[in-house]
Amino acid sequence: MTKIIFLAISLVLVFVFLRYLEKKNLYFPLRTIEVKPDDAGLNYENVSLTTKDGIEISGWFIPAKTPRAFLIFCHGNGGNISHRLEKLVMFNNLNLDVLIFDYRGYGTSKGRPSENGLYLDAEAVYEYMKNEKGAPPERIIIYGESLGGAVAVDLASRHETGGVIIEGGFTSVKDMAKKIFPFIPTFIYKSRFDSLEKIKAVKTPKLIFHSADDEVVPFELGKALYDAAEEPKEFVEIKGGHNEAFFSSQEVFVSKIDSFVKMLGEYGTL
Repeated sequence: MTKIIFLAISLVLVFVFLRYLEKKNLYFPLRTIEVKPDDAGLNYENVSLTTKDGIEISGWFIPAKTPRAFLIFCHGNGGNISHRLEKLVMFNNLNLDVLIFDYRGYGTSKGRPSENGLYLDAEAVYEYMKNEKGAPPERIIIYGESLGGAVAVDLASRHETGGVIIEGGFTSVKDMAKKIFPFIPTFIYKSRFDSLEKIKAVKTPKLIFHSADDEVVPFELGKALYDAAEEPKEFVEIKGGHNEAFFSSQEVFVSKIDSFVKMLGEYGTL
């Protein structure tokens, strides 16, 4: 009997540890805002929102001089909005009104990150863009990098959008776990971030970037996500590591996103 009790306690402790490990591998929030848009010469507004579950989140709205569309920026799992300044400059140069926000637990946003929490954060931003900024849904582009790609896909699967752009995205937590921790049964994981299934419900145009050199999210997962998506869609293979690909392939990013926005106008979503 003592051995059975010991075994049961050991299994519970292992389960709790694995759940802790899961969170530690999914979220890497930083609280300190290191730079602001005006450090790069961008005009901006501080944005403060309250989600449906009562969490206060923060972000920046960076208006373009002659806006072509609105863009919601769902960043990756590390750092905070202040670590995406180069991309904000790029989107501003492409004449896109951008709202970048920090998930709960990141930057100055309250709360702690969780899968459902991130979805609620993005939904609050979408509603703000529609109701406060007057953005017609068909003129809203959702951009997501890495984990933010899963947030972007979830949002676009439930709401009308003009288009979706994903950089370094993956199919699901289960598939990522198989690559990183193949010895751990996937049923252990609480988080799903199942973009593979959700992207099938995204009917608007999709632009997917993925680096052949990505050392964090395997290239084949980005390609599988693209393969699961319905037309219209485009896959762009880029170069550079997971966090460096934007800098290594910046010309490709600018060219493809510019063409994507133009195409959306011709397609009739803008």
